[in-house]
Amino acid sequence: MIVAFSITPLGVGEGVAEPVARAVKVVRDSGLPNRTDAMFTTIEGDWDEVMDVVKRAVEAVAEVAPRVSLVLKADVREGVTDGMTTKIESLERHLS
Repeated sequence: MIVAFSITPLGVGEGVAEPVARAVKVVRDSGLPNRTDAMFTTIEGDWDEVMDVVKRAVEAVAEVAPRVSLVLKADVREGVTDGMTTKIESLERHLS
């Protein structure tokens, strides 16, 4: 399963880097394959692993923000591993 998610701390003013960094740290410390860009963090693993990391990331932000917004998109596909890499490789082959 691949999940792309975005956590937005609300009620903390315009500077959200520190609360968002807390979420990204949870993801990076999880040991699961992940990427973070300007809009989303993407993580790959089985359902329970990924959802546990997302929950802990939300909780980490909630420790410093009175309200948290979560946007999540999931690609649920049994038996696929390394999907984050293989999807991009397939796309790149079609662009060549």
